[in-house]
Amino acid sequence: MASQTEQQLENNLIAQLNAGGFESVVIGNAAALKANLKVQLERANNLTLTEREFESVLTSLEKGSIFDKSKRLKGKVDVVHEDGTISYLTLLDSDPSNNIYQVTNQVTMHGKYQNRYDVTLLVNGLPLVQIELKRRGIEMAEAFNQIKRYDKHTFGAEGGLFNYIQLFVISNGVNTKYFSNNRELSFKQTFHWTDVDNNKINALPQFADAFLNLEHLTKMLSRYIVQNETGKFLMVLRPYQFYAVEAIVNQVMTSNKHGYIWHTTGSGKTLTSFKAAQLMTQLDDIDRVLFVVDRKDLDYQTAKEFNSFLKGCVDSTDNTKSLLNQFLGQAEKGKVINENRNSKLIVTTLQKLNNLVTKAHYKKQVEGIADQRMVFIFDECHRSQFGETHQNIIEFFTRAQLFGFTGTPIFADNATAKKIANKGVQKKTTKDLFGERLHSYVIVDAIRDDNVLPFAIEYYGKLKRRETGLDVDVSSIDVSEFFSSPKRIRQVCEHIIGIHKFKTKHQFNAMLCVASVPDLITYYDTLKTLKAEGQHKLNIATIFSYGVNESEEFDGNLSDIEIQEVSQGYKKLHSRDKLDEFIGDYNQQFGTSYSTRDTDSFYNYYKDIAKRTKDGEVDILLVVNMFLTGFDAPNLNTIYVDKNLKHHGLVQAFSRTNRLNGTVKSHGNVMCYRNLKPQADEAFMMFSNKQPIEHIEVPDLDGLAEDFAKALEALKAIAPDVQSVDDLPDEDARAGFVKQFRILMRLKNQLETFSDFDIEVLGISEQEFVDYASKYGDLARELKGNPSDKASILADIDFELELLQRDNVNVGYIRHLLQTMLEESCEDAKEKKRQVIANLLATEPTLYSKRQLIEDFIEKNFQGLVQGSEFDEYIEEQKQKEINQIAAEEKLDSDKFSQMITSIENGLDVDGLKSDDIAQLTTEKMTFRSRRTILPRITERLKAFTETFISGFH
Repeated sequence: MASQTEQQLENNLIAQLNAGGFESVVIGNAAALKANLKVQLERANNLTLTEREFESVLTSLEKGSIFDKSKRLKGKVDVVHEDGTISYLTLLDSDPSNNIYQVTNQVTMHGKYQNRYDVTLLVNGLPLVQIELKRRGIEMAEAFNQIKRYDKHTFGAEGGLFNYIQLFVISNGVNTKYFSNNRELSFKQTFHWTDVDNNKINALPQFADAFLNLEHLTKMLSRYIVQNETGKFLMVLRPYQFYAVEAIVNQVMTSNKHGYIWHTTGSGKTLTSFKAAQLMTQLDDIDRVLFVVDRKDLDYQTAKEFNSFLKGCVDSTDNTKSLLNQFLGQAEKGKVINENRNSKLIVTTLQKLNNLVTKAHYKKQVEGIADQRMVFIFDECHRSQFGETHQNIIEFFTRAQLFGFTGTPIFADNATAKKIANKGVQKKTTKDLFGERLHSYVIVDAIRDDNVLPFAIEYYGKLKRRETGLDVDVSSIDVSEFFSSPKRIRQVCEHIIGIHKFKTKHQFNAMLCVASVPDLITYYDTLKTLKAEGQHKLNIATIFSYGVNESEEFDGNLSDIEIQEVSQGYKKLHSRDKLDEFIGDYNQQFGTSYSTRDTDSFYNYYKDIAKRTKDGEVDILLVVNMFLTGFDAPNLNTIYVDKNLKHHGLVQAFSRTNRLNGTVKSHGNVMCYRNLKPQADEAFMMFSNKQPIEHIEVPDLDGLAEDFAKALEALKAIAPDVQSVDDLPDEDARAGFVKQFRILMRLKNQLETFSDFDIEVLGISEQEFVDYASKYGDLARELKGNPSDKASILADIDFELELLQRDNVNVGYIRHLLQTMLEESCEDAKEKKRQVIANLLATEPTLYSKRQLIEDFIEKNFQGLVQGSEFDEYIEEQKQKEINQIAAEEKLDSDKFSQMITSIENGLDVDGLKSDDIAQLTTEKMTFRSRRTILPRITERLKAFTETFISGFH
């Protein structure tokens, strides 16, 4: 049977659209298009236009660029009638029942050349969707290139009505994609539509049913095309963004419940949140929409991005008083303080919002609006909201509805303790604070869809003991003196200099994140010295918070009560002096004049260094915590890591490198100078699992009280009273006291979350507990010792920068996950890792061909038919079975076929094989006719075999 032709594909699509409510209309050329437009505008607006009146409408419609026309589409067009009256034409209504939908095909337009378009969808006579088709087997890129050619030659011709197109659809029947009318787009910026669970809808009939139905298409055209004011171009939401916005808006319209969105870092959360905020400002019963960020350094960037979508929609507040004025501007009826003050949309920081609802001076002035209906959208909702501020906001704004966006949610497995006033130390998940997850789009989804880049992670660093020659992994020694050693840091710097141009491909730039401000100072000074020595010409720059602010920056690594014991480890004055020195270098390099002398100057330095890093003027940006979250720089493709990271902190930091930027940037480089592989594996498994544990089970009061009583009894056995702590005989006894009191502190923190908790009932007074705590604090510091008193290991150990391992998300990575899964003794943990592997297999394109093979192995292992250590043997066995099956079914010479397989394993390119190469494998005689069928079939089977059993395994 012959394959479907392009004409058949076109006819079937039109028939399907007719059944869905599109009227067929014959439009052969520009004149017919205009004539039809007049009729449909009259129908949709229930009026009649004279020829002269319609000509004036056409004159208005023909003005402006694609961007201007898109904005006009959502407004009204004035018509001055010949009798002097004025009407206002609606070009596109958000209600499908108020529009006229038509489909036509083969419209011919004349410009620089003559072009004839495949299928055009018209709404109220205007062409708003153009569909270009290719027969099955032809790549969609050809249809994309054809549209780009039409844009150059004819879309703007003969009145330019085809510049009203908002969306393009390209399809070869099997695969279908859509994209906005943006001349700067590349093929990489075309999107598949999916269902709500991120499953692709590829086949044209299914795509037409889901995307081109009247209700959905009208939503996309009227609500989900975004005009970027800065660049003057159109953007369209991707499916996961659409579903997230729809879920939030539906939640607001139907309930007072909160919710959160899990969209992986780099997937475009700002656009999603903007569209959600914009749509909610259009709801009559919503008084105010606030977009809340948790640090001032994100405030500027987010405000700038929001204003790029809708110019002037954001008045980024500089202080709490400015925020107060914005609220009062809304509350004072009819009184406009400035053009933005009466806007429903505010972008502000969590800190300023907290000031507003807690400081008496501000709080008193806004008490009158505390019961207004407000929607709060939190950017990266896992950070500062986990404390008192979150509670303060929801207690003050009694009708507040909260929605959080995060690329790395807090689950039970990565929750850390936070101390909350009057409630002790608590662990909270994202779900605990924001309620149900409304939509998910995880990192493997984004990599599969080419919305972010995959990572290539390299682990460097080995210690060598001089006296024994024994190699040990860096992670086996946790000695700050070693990691902060100037000698080691110089080695790392020299290594970075040696690989930088190769990793950044002479056109991208990098970040270097380190463990502390003292380490950063050493790194900066070392790189500066190496530059003076002529070893490199790289532009380096740095920014960090000095003084107490440094400890406030989020790094995702503090846990439980240890957060109370963190010390800054450097002198406030020294760090600020050094930062001013480094800013001086920056000023000299770029002709600026920033400093830390006041907040504004430092903030302007932040903005400038962010811009120059994005523009590629800074080759390597050195940071501790700043810029590791919320900083999108497509030109950055490499991060050098010399600090301990885990969970969400690790994924956030690594994700600075994976923004799309043309075809040359194929992946994000992560260069680790500490062995973070266990932490990286754990983090990527955690944030690839769509069924995480989202709730922390809190022990009941009776159980905790019983545990506290036992712990107190154990403490009293070591030190019956406070003074007896001084009489502990040796270091082991003192260490035992410290360990036992730490257990008691943690239990007390948990008990304090219960309102009816009374420590006196448990056998110890509050005063006695505090006195024990004083002894504990002094002893803990004493046992920890002064770092300068410790014996140095630097004389005994050499640090060698050797590549230990390179990880990509491929078969090798899956093999590693399989091994860890099969080594789990707990069935629940094993099943959890099995789900992660299944998710990776389903969403990582390079693993599609191996999915069945690996899933069969896992299933047989669970049934006890094979063992975990036999994975490679299992693959080899299945490979040999497939070789024998192909040889038998295709009547091939087994020896010759096996030799060809061996050659392919050794590097022979399958795509380079010719028909004669395949023909010499066969044992049966072929006619000229049969040869044309048999050889392509064998070739395809050989390619499939190679993809399944060879690619990625070697």
